[in-house]
Amino acid sequence: MKKLTILGSTGSIGVSTLEVVAAHPDAFQVVALTGGNNLELLKTQIESFGPEMVSVLTAEKARALSRMLTGKKPEILYGVEGMIAAATASQTTMVVAAIVGAAGLVPTAAAIMAGKDVALANKETLVTAGHLIMAIVREQDVKLYPVDSEHCAVFQSMAGHRNEDIDRVILTASGGPFLKWDKERLRNATVADALNHPNWSMGRKITVDSATMMNKGLEVIEARWLFDIPVERIAVNIHPQSIIHSMVEYIDGSVIAQLGVPDMKGPIAYALTYPARVASGVKPLDLTALSGLTFFNPDSDRFPALQLAYRAARSGESMPAVMNAANEVAVEAFLEGKIGFMAIAESIERVMDLHVAHSLASIEEVLEADRWGRATARDVLGVQR
Repeated sequence: MKKLTILGSTGSIGVSTLEVVAAHPDAFQVVALTGGNNLELLKTQIESFGPEMVSVLTAEKARALSRMLTGKKPEILYGVEGMIAAATASQTTMVVAAIVGAAGLVPTAAAIMAGKDVALANKETLVTAGHLIMAIVREQDVKLYPVDSEHCAVFQSMAGHRNEDIDRVILTASGGPFLKWDKERLRNATVADALNHPNWSMGRKITVDSATMMNKGLEVIEARWLFDIPVERIAVNIHPQSIIHSMVEYIDGSVIAQLGVPDMKGPIAYALTYPARVASGVKPLDLTALSGLTFFNPDSDRFPALQLAYRAARSGESMPAVMNAANEVAVEAFLEGKIGFMAIAESIERVMDLHVAHSLASIEEVLEADRWGRATARDVLGVQR
């Protein structure tokens, strides 16, 4: 039986993970959960799965959760220390890293340093600290299984093949809700417009990242570290149907792809049970019902965030951490109605222009670069913390 800690259990990936776990009670035991602001959902998860430990954001939320629970209660922790304790719990054999944003870096790194295998849905861990994290993975001899649908597809398409035979990795992108919007219309896009994703059900931050195509940029950087592929050999194709989740092109001209309906329970189940496969609750793909599959290159004029991510990847060192921090600040400001949609990428570029990339030798130095990026982004945007 695999014993799990789920970091970010109340988010969309965490909820889907627990759906897979509930379908296979003989295969999984939940040891620890961490949640954010949704205490009602966390309470329901605790009652359903009986974890020994939970962690929330603050001491106040920990007290509130304790009052909500009846009967036998788990150990309730809070803050960064609580997340680390959950990630490194002695009984845990696998950690599902599903916290959104750079906040997931520290507990995910702690899990790897503690020798835990990780099902990675927190792409920012590798975006901000890829060289450090992959060194720790090798040192601790742990497994890092990709949960993002694109990286899971690449992982499956590489199975049984040699890295040196790969010509390109091709990540697919739906194009999001603004696929056919012109640049002037994008300037007036509302939060509701940006959150109206045509194919995927995701959290608010990731959905906005999909709308700007920054999410795909972050995935390019993540793929660079996960698969040890130079960023110059990682391409992005717009694929509006979201049926082919990504592809690997080999030097003999062969292209191997992974297909499926857009449902995160598929890649989650594969990461949890690799190399086995189990029923995930995802309905089979009916190819005869498809009207067609289309692919084209992204428009960098309308969606400049993707090229900013490539620029950060080529620069390396501290630049990806700064870019990610600026993006998180800008997306939050957009969601709060403080800036327009196009100002997200514009502000990120301004922050990157102000930054001189430097080497990062520790997780603390990554966090310092993140802090600099956030403070500078707030100055650029004129928004308060």
